[in-house]
Amino acid sequence: MAFSDKTRQSLIPSFLYSTPSAKRPIDLDNLASISSSSSAATNAVPSRSFVIPSPNEPGKKIEMFSPQYYAACTAGGILCCGLTHTAVTPLDLVKCNMQIDPTKYKNISSGFGVLFKEQGVRGFFRGWVPTLLGYSAQGACKYGFYEFFKKYYSDLAGPENAAKYKTLIYLAGSASAEVIADVALCPFEAVKVRVQTQPGFARGLADGLPKFVKSEGAPGLYKGLVPLWGRQIPYVVELIEMDFPDTMVKFASFETIVELLYKHAIPTPKDQCSKPLQLGVSFVGGYIAGVFCAVVSHPADNLVSFLNNAKGATVGDAVKKMGLWGLFTRGLPLRIVMIGTLTGAQWGIYDAFKVFVGLPTTGGVTPAPTPAPTAEVARA
Repeated sequence: MAFSDKTRQSLIPSFLYSTPSAKRPIDLDNLASISSSSSAATNAVPSRSFVIPSPNEPGKKIEMFSPQYYAACTAGGILCCGLTHTAVTPLDLVKCNMQIDPTKYKNISSGFGVLFKEQGVRGFFRGWVPTLLGYSAQGACKYGFYEFFKKYYSDLAGPENAAKYKTLIYLAGSASAEVIADVALCPFEAVKVRVQTQPGFARGLADGLPKFVKSEGAPGLYKGLVPLWGRQIPYVVELIEMDFPDTMVKFASFETIVELLYKHAIPTPKDQCSKPLQLGVSFVGGYIAGVFCAVVSHPADNLVSFLNNAKGATVGDAVKKMGLWGLFTRGLPLRIVMIGTLTGAQWGIYDAFKVFVGLPTTGGVTPAPTPAPTAEVARA
């Protein structure tokens, strides 16, 4: 961004940018007044103006809840979801095949053995491209819109109700974000499952997407959308006397767990903790939330894998073939390991990115709402 000389002089004391040829002595008597007028001019600049700060410049941060703040959260969501889901592709591959063909893929160790024997090491990353692109798109919407809706609903509720019903606000914000995020993910997830569970169907996204559309039609890409929403949103469990559903578990329980860690496990207030310690809390909170997330959302995850594996498959077919017990338990141990690790890594990466761009980590102890002044105080 180019500044005119006039603008530059209004913001910076002239002795800091005068050329070497201008060998004028610095008037120390006027230095204080120069700095004072410079500071006043700086404060006159609108507070919503924004320049991305260097992470090494202390005190310079992105303005909270500005468009740049939401853009940074969106970028962090792309990184944390896209990278982590791609990294656990081997686990996801074995998990999907255990759900679809438990006779052949009896357990975790035999599942990896079968894949290695039939497809070699490269087979462990089959479907990584739709995984990377799909979960990057999902992460962008999930984290960006979560931050947006959390602030939006808090403003609607008002300061006192926002503090009193913060968990409900977390749930509403995460659910709203996930509805959008799953629309972005669903086509990639459909192709990914078909590529991973039907050897020979396609090598990846480039040839798998046209084959899928030719076989199922474009609407078939969204055949698993409702179960995907079911996997992410509506399964509710009781945790610490609060309600938490998958993405809703991931976000609401994460923030609650982080708050409890800062209250009871860490004697130092969050703002006095080092950044590595805060990122460690983010990882631990994310891992614990991921375990609950995996258990709560697992039946819907089985449905997503089943429906995207076979043409014309229905929820009734899945329940009939897998049974209710299989729906809740098939592939669950591996998914607990996968989702716990994945969610912990996601929150660690997400908050590390926020720290990198000058933002605070997510969560912490919510300050008590400021009580409204009484009539006596108001008259005084």
